[in-house]
Amino acid sequence: MEHEPGSMKENHLRSYVDSPEMQNRLYKRTLFIVFVAQIFSGAGLAAGVTVGALLAQDMLGTESFAGVPVALITLGSALAAMLVGRLSQRYGRRLGLAAGFITGGIGAIGVVFAAVSHSVFLLFASLFIYGAGTATNLQARYAGTDLAKPTQRATAVSIVMVSTTFGAVAGPNLADVMGSFASSHGVPALAGPFLLAAAAYILAGLAFVGFLRPDPFVVAKAIAEAKKEESSGLDAETNTLSRNNRGIIVGAAVMILTQIVMIAIMTMTPIHMDHHGHDLGDVGLVIGIHIGSMYLPSLVTGILVDKIGRTVMTYASGGTLLAAGLVAAVAPADSLTGIIIALALLGLGWNFGLISGTALIVDSTDLATRAKTQGAIDVFIALLGASGGALSGMVVAHSSYATLSLAGGFLSLLLIPVVIWSRSGRKSTVTESTSAGSGQ
Repeated sequence: MEHEPGSMKENHLRSYVDSPEMQNRLYKRTLFIVFVAQIFSGAGLAAGVTVGALLAQDMLGTESFAGVPVALITLGSALAAMLVGRLSQRYGRRLGLAAGFITGGIGAIGVVFAAVSHSVFLLFASLFIYGAGTATNLQARYAGTDLAKPTQRATAVSIVMVSTTFGAVAGPNLADVMGSFASSHGVPALAGPFLLAAAAYILAGLAFVGFLRPDPFVVAKAIAEAKKEESSGLDAETNTLSRNNRGIIVGAAVMILTQIVMIAIMTMTPIHMDHHGHDLGDVGLVIGIHIGSMYLPSLVTGILVDKIGRTVMTYASGGTLLAAGLVAAVAPADSLTGIIIALALLGLGWNFGLISGTALIVDSTDLATRAKTQGAIDVFIALLGASGGALSGMVVAHSSYATLSLAGGFLSLLLIPVVIWSRSGRKSTVTESTSAGSGQ
């Protein structure tokens, strides 16, 4: 009798392995749960973007380190990405995502206490912990793909991402409201959005704990184990491994480049606006539209990535990010419209790159190592994004916002040789396979 719970669990998993209909129902249910949780997490994500740099500038009295908050958030997200990936690989998405979001909520609470006590050390430590929410918000996009068919993967990612829009757009536009609420309770106004972030992240974590059952990743691994005996031969496995390694490298490169460009320009936009007379409401509007552009087009982007291909949409990402950098550089500093257009293009270019890169990663990994690999790649995304955030403040302090924007725009053109390399690799693999077939 003592082994009955384990047997019941195995029988429950087996019922999903043997039933495509149950798999499809779980796939749809998982998307719905992640959709709801991401609405909350989007609001949590927006706080650091909207006022993190301004809060640090206010507490430090200088703008030279204004990029440090985003750098700390992204460094924290790097560590969290690795841990969430490992937890998800071992125990499933439910535990990994819940732990990440609740940790991010604790970090947001720490930021509020830091602002009240005017402790720079506590602020930096809390921003680092708060970064766990950012990492988990991105990791959640993979949960929707665990049971998706290959032709549904980008669309599944996009459904998860578009839900983030609701909270992410509302968050920055509640900056003034939350600031007033915070002030009325003796908390600095700039810490107000972090009160919202704390509640939002913790609610997202609780949604996963309570409702993501059975775990889609655990079910997907059970399905993969059941199909293991259908493997095709050593040569085919070797060719597939070579092709998969290239796909992982390309997918990671696409996401890393788009993250660096987006973080660098986005980080300094609130400071740039503050210098030229824009108030917190204007900053909230711009960042809200930017984050909306990062996530809202996802449904269309996912369909396009699945229909016309990862390559075309990666080219589109590079071109859109270049346009964003050019507009940001030439738009008059006092023109709210110009800044909005630049940041909307920046978000859209990031959206194209992230969904294309994510689809490539899912295509190129198997379930035995998928979650761990996804977490490791998000570490590099976060670390290099952190570098972009930290350096952006120094570039603007010693040069200008226009210089930063132009550099970011032209850096995005590196996506073109990355894609050309991936296509040449595919052609050589096909040629080798054809030659081997002819030889037989």
